[in-house]
Amino acid sequence: MSQKPPTITVAFTGASGMPYGLRLVECLLAAGCRVWLLYSQVAQVVARQELDWALPGRAAEVEAELAARFASAPDQLRVFGREEWFAPPASGSNPPDAMVVCPCTMGTLAAIAAGMSQNLIERAADVVIKEGRKLVLVPRETPFSAIHLENMLKLARLGVCILPPSPGFYHHPRTVEDLVDFVVARVLDQLGVAHQLMARWGEAPSEG
Repeated sequence: MSQKPPTITVAFTGASGMPYGLRLVECLLAAGCRVWLLYSQVAQVVARQELDWALPGRAAEVEAELAARFASAPDQLRVFGREEWFAPPASGSNPPDAMVVCPCTMGTLAAIAAGMSQNLIERAADVVIKEGRKLVLVPRETPFSAIHLENMLKLARLGVCILPPSPGFYHHPRTVEDLVDFVVARVLDQLGVAHQLMARWGEAPSEG
C-alpha cells in the first residue's frame, strides 16, 4: 500500500519575503505533498511589491492560478479564505501533518504566541500546536525587539521551529534565486521533505 503524501499548510503573511513562500509552495507540490494555502490581505500588497504578482482576493482564483503555474495534480493544492472557518485547517479533527508561516510577520507571530484565533491563519497555527504537529515560522524582521524575541522563545519552548530567513554564503550563491533556495531548503529539511535545492555540507554539488 502506497504511503499517503503529507499535507502541509502554508500561510503567506504581510512580511517581506514572499519569494520564499511561493518557492516553498512550488517545491512542496513538486515533491508530491498536498498543500493547503492561506494568505493574509497584506500578503497581497507584498506580493505585488516584491513579485509584481497581483495575488487575487478570491481563494478560488489563487488556487486555479497556482495549480496551472505549478502543474499540480487535481486536489493537490487547496486555497482557503481568511474567514473560511469550515476549512480543514480550522479543526483539530483534520489537522495537517505540518504548517509553515512563510513569511511570518511579527504580528502573526505574537498572535500565535498568545493563542489568538482571530483569522484562519492564527486558528490553523493554534490547531497545529495543540495537536502536536510541526509548526515552522519564518519571521522576516530586523532587528528583533525584546518583545519579538520573547514571543519567539515562548513558541520555541512549545516546540515551534523559529527559522529566520538567513541564507548562508558557503555554497557560493550567484543569484537571488540561490539565496531563496537556501532558506527554502532549510524549511523542507524541517518538514522531512526530500529536495535537491543545494549541496549538503561536505558534499560535492551535483552535476547538471
